[in-house]
Amino acid sequence: MTLEEWFQKGVTAQEYVDSMEKYQKDLIYIYENFQIPTEDQGFFEQVQKQNLRVIVLTEDWCGDAMLNIPILLKFAEAGHMNVHLLSRDENPELMDQYLTNGVSRSIPIFIFFDPEGNEVANWGPRAESIETFIQEAKKTLPKHDPEDFKLKQQQMFQFITKSYRDNQDFWKDVYESLKQSLNQLESSLP
Repeated sequence: MTLEEWFQKGVTAQEYVDSMEKYQKDLIYIYENFQIPTEDQGFFEQVQKQNLRVIVLTEDWCGDAMLNIPILLKFAEAGHMNVHLLSRDENPELMDQYLTNGVSRSIPIFIFFDPEGNEVANWGPRAESIETFIQEAKKTLPKHDPEDFKLKQQQMFQFITKSYRDNQDFWKDVYESLKQSLNQLESSLP
């Protein structure tokens, strides 16, 4: 399938949010409280000229999606980009084209494409600083006791989810990472 066909298969952001069962309130909270910096208006004027659209591979149980999607939606609004979302688990043939480190179906994945259906950038599943945060958190997990590991892992996930929701520095990191992924477009404009 082409990117255009995948895009048409997806749902709108409102349909996605309305259907969410796990992190809906947290996603909405981030969306309502994140603001695009006013000094980036020139960047978004250049992005708007590209008439880009975005396909998002996601699942609503994913904490990374809870953090990244509301930032993307604000980003897309500023850049006048239409966004459609697809379930990772229902679309493995597309997901498998965007494996993290060639092996993992990590989400979310954002695929930016132009009016001719050409991919111009992709992003995901995390900003670099957040990946570092996750790797550091994983180092604290016990290695030998499976029962203790399960409990500590659940506590770690709760801590990460709360951090994603409340740490606005993470929001800014995601925003800057998204902006960086599209910076090459701005420099290629006439």
